[in-house]
Amino acid sequence: MIAELVNVATSPWRGGAETPCLEGDELVRAFVAMVGERTRKAVLDDLDADVRLGELARELREVLVADQAADQAALINAMIRRYGAQPYLVEDAGQPFHLHFHGAGGTAVEALGGEFATALALIVDGYGPDRFGQCAAHRCDAVYIDLTRNGSRRYCSSACTARAKTAAYRSRRHA
Repeated sequence: MIAELVNVATSPWRGGAETPCLEGDELVRAFVAMVGERTRKAVLDDLDADVRLGELARELREVLVADQAADQAALINAMIRRYGAQPYLVEDAGQPFHLHFHGAGGTAVEALGGEFATALALIVDGYGPDRFGQCAAHRCDAVYIDLTRNGSRRYCSSACTARAKTAAYRSRRHA
């Protein structure tokens, strides 16, 4: 969900095509289509959700494309502080208790900011700092979060992977 928010709000090139970045009500509609009912209602009730989601997406993009692990950690830590991420246990239907880290802010987007920042911190802690990146495919600046076992992901989607492999094949064939 983090990468999807960042991509729809900040990536003008996705999958080899120029794609307008969403903002305002379009961004809110696209985002609430990705979340559960409780979050959807809270975001829709937030009068400034459009502005806050855009700001959050830009902050998250900085983390995901940071070149240095120290810069990445500093950005994540700043977000955790900014959004006041605090852990609490939640029992969802049919699932055991598990941790959430909503931010302590007064809006739904600020709560999500705390949760997203903490999720990124947990990924760095569990998988290492090299699990975020920008798509390596030509004419795509979408971001990805790599949770694969071997950490080999370099493309945002299977479509970009296929485009890159096809281009490489054609390049070898004509060389």
